[in-house]
Amino acid sequence: MSSPIPSLTPPKRILMGPGPSDTAPRVLAALGAPTVGHLDPYFLQVMTETQSMLRQVFRTKNELTLAVSGTGSAGMETCVVNLIEPGDKMVVCVNGVFGGRMADVAGRAGAQVTTIERPFGEVFSPEQIAEAVARVKPKVLGIVHAETSTGARQPLEEISKIVHDAGALLLADTVTSLGGLPVEVDGWQLDAVYSGTQKCLSCPPGLAPVTFSPRAVATIEARKSKVASWYLDMTMVRNYWGQDRAYHHTAPINMNYALREALALVLEEGLENHHARHKKHHLALKAGLTAIGVSYAVAEPYQLPMLNAVTIPAGVDDLKVRQQLLNEFGIEIGGGLGPMKGKTWRIGLMGETCNSRNVLILLAALERCLGDQGYRCASGAGVAAANEFYRRS
Repeated sequence: MSSPIPSLTPPKRILMGPGPSDTAPRVLAALGAPTVGHLDPYFLQVMTETQSMLRQVFRTKNELTLAVSGTGSAGMETCVVNLIEPGDKMVVCVNGVFGGRMADVAGRAGAQVTTIERPFGEVFSPEQIAEAVARVKPKVLGIVHAETSTGARQPLEEISKIVHDAGALLLADTVTSLGGLPVEVDGWQLDAVYSGTQKCLSCPPGLAPVTFSPRAVATIEARKSKVASWYLDMTMVRNYWGQDRAYHHTAPINMNYALREALALVLEEGLENHHARHKKHHLALKAGLTAIGVSYAVAEPYQLPMLNAVTIPAGVDDLKVRQQLLNEFGIEIGGGLGPMKGKTWRIGLMGETCNSRNVLILLAALERCLGDQGYRCASGAGVAAANEFYRRS
């Protein structure tokens, strides 16, 4: 008789990195609910409810709004491969890792890709976008709303008008922003938008919310060639999520349960309240970090509330601090990527993680870790400054 195999016992962490975020008990419970078939009437009703709630969170009336069976990167591929045919011109804005990834995906889909660039942590001006679309005359311009690798927020409203005036479609990455910042799909006239479940929606990774404008749908329907990916082909997938409910693939049933519950929690709190909570705790964390001499790596107007990219103080070892936070305090924060590697930390305040308890615990723990490396600041200054912010607000 073989010996018993131990059951899984994952450690309990406070997830304050760039994602995933902590998951609410109601969402975790949904993952353990009874599985039904992917065409079961109960599950079809869950799909209908999920679509309705996704439209509310995206702030859109787009009919083609659904959850792709895959992580946020699958959402990116979905938007790109459905809009792009071989030889199409696409401009991709690269100011971080995920802009670069979008350019790679577009090239693999056969696009003639032109990249425009800004240093990591900076954003694009309307003038830079206008010059690029006038010069290239692209079919699609792709841009990241909230660059997860840098903590920078890209304003989109003025850019949208420029892109549309040039006759192009606007594709936006909202993986980190959806739920934590306003994403006005209809108000900003965004044509194709993708996100992920594991950031401000606080659902485990595994699904990618996407939405397509009527203009984007018309572009897909006018294609002369098949979509490069069978699995992500919206001309087929939409028949499963639409009124026909035509079988396309076996959806991840319990992940859709979880997303349905995560969206319900957001809407029960109120979308505006959900956004305001992220801003409030970001400002408290910022007050605490400033008090201990830790500065932000992104200019004030463009800082993300849910992903705080901060500069590592001189003489402090990046990896040692992150390892100590994880091993002694059970707190995960992220390191920098690309040219920011070893220079910044990425501190997430997303969804379920975004609360005063976590802000205060992190500040106290970080002060201890910094002190162990010889970095000196007034004892308890970070916690005191954050508490003072909370008292005032």
